[in-house]
Amino acid sequence: MTNHASDSSAPFGVHSEVGQLRKVMVCSPGRAHQRLTPSNCDTLLFDDVLWVENAKRDHFDFVQKMRDRGIDVVEMHNLLAETVAIPEARKWILDNQVVPDQVGLGLVDELRSYLEGLKPRDLAETLIGGVSTHDFPDAHGGEALKLVREAAGMTEYLLPPLPNTLYTRDTTCWIYGGVTLNSLYWPARHEEPILATAIYKFHPDFAGKVNVWWGDPTKDHGLATFEGGDVMPIGQGNVLIGLSERTSRQAISQVAAALFEKKAAERVIVAAMPKLRAAMHLDTVFTFADRDCVLLYPDIVYGITAFSYRPANNSAGVELRKDDKPFVDVVGEALGLKKLRVVETGGDAYMRERTQWDSGANLVCASPGVVFAYDRNTYTNTLLRKEGIEVITIVGAELGRGRGGGHCMTCPIIRDAVDY
Repeated sequence: MTNHASDSSAPFGVHSEVGQLRKVMVCSPGRAHQRLTPSNCDTLLFDDVLWVENAKRDHFDFVQKMRDRGIDVVEMHNLLAETVAIPEARKWILDNQVVPDQVGLGLVDELRSYLEGLKPRDLAETLIGGVSTHDFPDAHGGEALKLVREAAGMTEYLLPPLPNTLYTRDTTCWIYGGVTLNSLYWPARHEEPILATAIYKFHPDFAGKVNVWWGDPTKDHGLATFEGGDVMPIGQGNVLIGLSERTSRQAISQVAAALFEKKAAERVIVAAMPKLRAAMHLDTVFTFADRDCVLLYPDIVYGITAFSYRPANNSAGVELRKDDKPFVDVVGEALGLKKLRVVETGGDAYMRERTQWDSGANLVCASPGVVFAYDRNTYTNTLLRKEGIEVITIVGAELGRGRGGGHCMTCPIIRDAVDY
């Protein structure tokens, strides 16, 4: 897969959920997914091992279908390889990833020496794919490596594999004219923001052109966790954020304050959700299909309570109030619409639950009324088509094993606004 130069001169920014998508970052399946085993996939947040060759094929097909729609798709391995070719960038990544707390004092210098000797492409593959004690040369390891192998076996990682980079939506998210560098909830994903931040900080396509609203992956944010699957800049100065399993109230309040201080948004609508693995993010139960049409999983969405942050002249810079209408009505009114068209993931309770589990509510728009969706959710896709939505299907049998669909697998970087 190669990166295509963008033919858009627009500055970076995502100004809606449904406007023309112009530039997007993805991350192809690769070495990290070959590390998944039945014994470690739960820890790495996958429900099963992947047939990696098929996942690569299906992901490439998804990328090609986006490019066929005029979308500039850039791939994270490629961007990272170009980034670590810059000595300053390579040093910054290794300074922040190869540290005693992660690697152990006896292996910091040895692991760093090994990584510094890799060519840029190999280093990018390794930073995402991980380094196991089996990969690490005996000549570099010494007694500390022998200890690790004796105690934990050959599958212990000196650098962890990052298979969830497949879901680029979460690590950083573009909100109008800037980006948040997110603090991810599960330990299996804690290293991802370092790599994405390095791309924005050093890669020649991004360096000096990125406004950061909030977040710093070199700091410990404590309980302030924030993931892009919960974040939707829907337009008209509004941002939807799910209060979910993985995005906390501590982070949401800080992001809202930062957006208001920088005049980047006027209102943050918080969707208070149950903390469930099946509904880990807002975009697993609610996404846009058109400027005035949403797809939702009714069993959860109709139970969501909405709260809104707005700017305030107090020490926090924000005030929070409970909205007095159902969540879907709150979203529609925020956009100036009398009513949103609603498509529910259909069928009986069994089918609805299966469809939601298979990312049936996780659409990503190419443009207004044109969406990418997993092929397996045939019933819901038919309901969308009956509502006038063009559904472009992608194969989800392997890609969805980490519980993410097209919305999760894309980090929009440039998306047009929509007139309401």
